[in-house]
Amino acid sequence: MSVDVLVVGAGLAGLHTATLLARAGHQVLLVERRPTLTGAIRTTGIFVRRTLDDFALPPGCLGPPIRRVVLYPPGLRRQVTLVSARDEYRVGDMAALYVAAARTAAEAGVRIALGTRYAGRRAGSHLLAGDDGPTRVRARFVVGADGARSRVARELALDRNRHLLVGAEEVFPIPAGAEPPAFHCVLDPSLAPGYLAWVVNDGRHAHAGVAGYPDRFPDGLRGALQRFRAVAPGLPGVDRPEQVERRGGPIPVGGVLRRISCPDGLLVGDAAGAVSPLTAGGLDPCLRLSELAAAVLDEALRTGRPDVLTRYDGAALRARFRGRLMLRRGLAQVRTPALAAAAFTLLRTPPGRAAASRILFGDGSFPDP
Repeated sequence: MSVDVLVVGAGLAGLHTATLLARAGHQVLLVERRPTLTGAIRTTGIFVRRTLDDFALPPGCLGPPIRRVVLYPPGLRRQVTLVSARDEYRVGDMAALYVAAARTAAEAGVRIALGTRYAGRRAGSHLLAGDDGPTRVRARFVVGADGARSRVARELALDRNRHLLVGAEEVFPIPAGAEPPAFHCVLDPSLAPGYLAWVVNDGRHAHAGVAGYPDRFPDGLRGALQRFRAVAPGLPGVDRPEQVERRGGPIPVGGVLRRISCPDGLLVGDAAGAVSPLTAGGLDPCLRLSELAAAVLDEALRTGRPDVLTRYDGAALRARFRGRLMLRRGLAQVRTPALAAAAFTLLRTPPGRAAASRILFGDGSFPDP
């Protein structure tokens, strides 16, 4: 089989890139190792206002808007509440979003092969492994949309994520109208070393999770999630729900990788490190970077010039993340609850609240490619 572009990974980044390329008239094959798009979901699915403004997401796949963020120090006392005048966040039903995005991709002409694993390059072609055995595919370019530990990045000798958090969460329905939709964030390194624990309650579902550096959890990630679940704020009327969906996986927080393209292909989404180093939000960058990737590949395919991919420069994008990378390094040094509590006092001051509001409610997003 021969195609113009082989896309590996059917997350939002892979699906969006594949759809744009197919709409431009190119032959695209998208492979995904999962047998179904509705299983093994990793992301919380939080969409920020800028994403909702700039991208057409199926409205039926989005939860109610959230304007309220509550920040908690260790001990959960004297929290700081920030309320925006605008709808800042909505939580996506990721299974439904993946299915809708796959339908859009197929309608554009993308061939989608589920249950198909990318096994690497062999003698100028790409080896795929599925239920029917190995298959060789020749592609002019390959797109790595295969997550934080990208096999495509390794095969193309591109940069790979080295700075990773791990996260896990539980998702369950909650009683309607129990409390206003809110995003609860707990800054406690004994629960979430180097990051935070959270409850996203949009009035329909609650996502309760923790994330942090894997080597710093005293009782492991599962133990931290269980401890947080027992004290988590924003969960009124919820006691050991029967319907629980569990998610988890690595979160790259080292910023956009420097070398994310070569004459044979490029990386998008988590594979490219397109995740905010500070907030760990990755859905906005995955969509924006995918648009640049598709534009660059379209030009390379139309002109027959692989050197066009040099414009897909992670180092140039990375330069715009210096501030967030510095804050990431600072947050990584907060290792005790006492230090976290001391740092939290700054959030109670007018400058601290203003800075938090700018980060959480600001108009900035992933740099415009």
